Amino acid sequence: MTDRRERWPEWLKMLYIENSAGDPIPIERKLCSAELHTVCREAGCPNLGRCFGQGRATFLILGNICTRNCAFCGISKGRPLPPEQDEPDRVAGAVKELGVRYAVITSVTRDDLPDGGAGIYALAGMKIKTAVPGIKTEFLIPDMMGNEEALRSVLEGRADVLNHNIETVPSLYSRIRPEASFSTSLAVLKFFAGMGVRTKTGIMVGLGETRDELNDAIDEAADTGISMLTVGQYLSPSRRHYPVQRYYELEEYEQIRGFAMSKGIKCVVAGPFVRSSFNAEETAKEIIGG
Repeated sequence: MTDRRERWPEWLKMLYIENSAGDPIPIERKLCSAELHTVCREAGCPNLGRCFGQGRATFLILGNICTRNCAFCGISKGRPLPPEQDEPDRVAGAVKELGVRYAVITSVTRDDLPDGGAGIYALAGMKIKTAVPGIKTEFLIPDMMGNEEALRSVLEGRADVLNHNIETVPSLYSRIRPEASFSTSLAVLKFFAGMGVRTKTGIMVGLGETRDELNDAIDEAADTGISMLTVGQYLSPSRRHYPVQRYYELEEYEQIRGFAMSKGIKCVVAGPFVRSSFNAEETAKEIIGG
């Protein structure tokens, strides 16, 4: 199969080489021994080498098989296995062993579970806080179907930042996130912001959205009370996935960042390889300190 990077603009290839440099092997050995997954590897993040080389990873809990079939995502789809009850302990142990100061926890979507996996999130958060006193944590959660009881359970994990991605503009949901709802994602963000939690969301560009649609989506996200926003270029995981419609130029990310900040979002990180967890620790410091 042809490498998808062959179709990238030359300047993007050069940025990729620079941004992905690093040795992922040491941290991968530790994660493998603990039988843990990362979204970095499962979703094919372009920053993997760099982040793993720095001892950073975004832990993927609740297995590595998603119950939804989003057209943009490289994570495997299908029928997942039951949650592993000792997974929170293994995550906490890995966080401590790796010397992580800011732990980011995400998961596949588990529509097969009554609570969407909220209980495992809560337990993982509590275990991490106990294992590493003073650590900061960020949860990047699925929408959990907007179930308020499940969202309240997530709060028991005492995450310092609650992240949930809107991913794209409303007009593209039927093609990109057919089993999700833009309004539900906004409601999730509004719920956590209303509970006094620092909230964060992310959006991909290059899926076919217009700039007006992008601005409107950012404006609506800002209205929920989010503190942080990440904006990055969509890169198709394979030929089977939704194709890239356009590659944004570097100066466009600065324009997007300026617009988002003008809407009151305190911290905006935008660039071709920016992802939800990109420099998460540094981004959070601007909002929560530490």
